[in-house]
Amino acid sequence: MTTSNTSTSTTPITPQPSGRRTTAPDPGRGNGRSDSTAADALLWIELLLRQFPELLVELAPSYRSPSALRATPAGSGPAPAGPTRAEREEALRAEQAHGLTPSGSRTSPVRLHISDAVRDITDGVIELDEAVHDRLRMPRPRREQVSGRLLRVAGLLDRAAADDVLLEHIRDEARRMARRCTRALGGAEPVVRVGGRCPWCDSVSLRAFPARRAVLCVNPACRCTDPACDCRTDPAHRHAWSEGAWARLAAESGGDLAELTGATADTARREGGR
Repeated sequence: MTTSNTSTSTTPITPQPSGRRTTAPDPGRGNGRSDSTAADALLWIELLLRQFPELLVELAPSYRSPSALRATPAGSGPAPAGPTRAEREEALRAEQAHGLTPSGSRTSPVRLHISDAVRDITDGVIELDEAVHDRLRMPRPRREQVSGRLLRVAGLLDRAAADDVLLEHIRDEARRMARRCTRALGGAEPVVRVGGRCPWCDSVSLRAFPARRAVLCVNPACRCTDPACDCRTDPAHRHAWSEGAWARLAAESGGDLAELTGATADTARREGGR
């Protein structure tokens, strides 16, 4: 079972028409949906604030200065000599011809998927910060580190609550970047068990994948009769039900639609509590 690791680019929010003004929400006229969206956006931002420093630690290669003295345990004999001139020349030819870096303890190579994630999240946070200020008709934000920009966006959630489009954009982008960070750090995709039996194999193997907004049958032997489904030909593929098919799935599996919908809710509480 594979999980897509493709990130989507951040798209700036279209500015409001000039005749429309954005004002802070009236606390006495709270919108339940806006409150829930703002709370979830804040939790995704907090998750990203915790994980992004870990990503920077993973990015930094370990380095030992050539002039640093290596500790040699007593009685272990002399430290091994460095590479000979012939070995250095061979390594240089390999690097020039194929871009290969010789293995060794001098410097660990930078992992490209970590580097790509850091760049994507950094660019995304900058664009989100600027988009929020632009939508709220505020001056262009001053330069700041990723953590500072995230805290600044979090501090504007109360003002953003008056604009449903802006608030959902903040939540969606914070969620996307937090998930990208989690994947780069090796975190597993959240899975929630749901009630009922698979309509195809009759086993209790239905699982909700909130990040995909889908329900899958995880039974390796399950095969459906849909000729367009790859589970018939690809052993690694699992039959999936998207949101539009959940009501029918609940009816055919004997499950509860409300439970199924709740299990597929992609919330920061579920992600941060794992």
